[in-house]
Amino acid sequence: MKMIVAIIKPFKLEEVREALAGIGVAGMTVCEAKGFGRQKGQTEIYRGAEYAVNMLPKVRLEIVASDDIAPKIVETIREAANTGSIGDGKIFVLEVGGVTRIRTGETGELAI
Repeated sequence: MKMIVAIIKPFKLEEVREALAGIGVAGMTVCEAKGFGRQKGQTEIYRGAEYAVNMLPKVRLEIVASDDIAPKIVETIREAANTGSIGDGKIFVLEVGGVTRIRTGETGELAI
């Protein structure tokens, strides 16, 4: 099993969610996040004064999936979240040692 963690721009969340639903992804966890990468934040002007915004708003998606569908999920996120500009985000794929559904006690892929 794999855990796919994607950091994307907030306005792309709904588009990514719809694309994932289209390939059969049944659930995910979404958290608001702040961060920066190569873009190193940005400068903004407020009431005539320029100031730096070092942490930009992002959205973090977490999806646990079987090994066979994980590459399709990664590609779907990449396509749906892509704007072609700096700061589009990153996708991380991690190994999952085990999963247990709390309600039923199911384990492994049955618990996804």
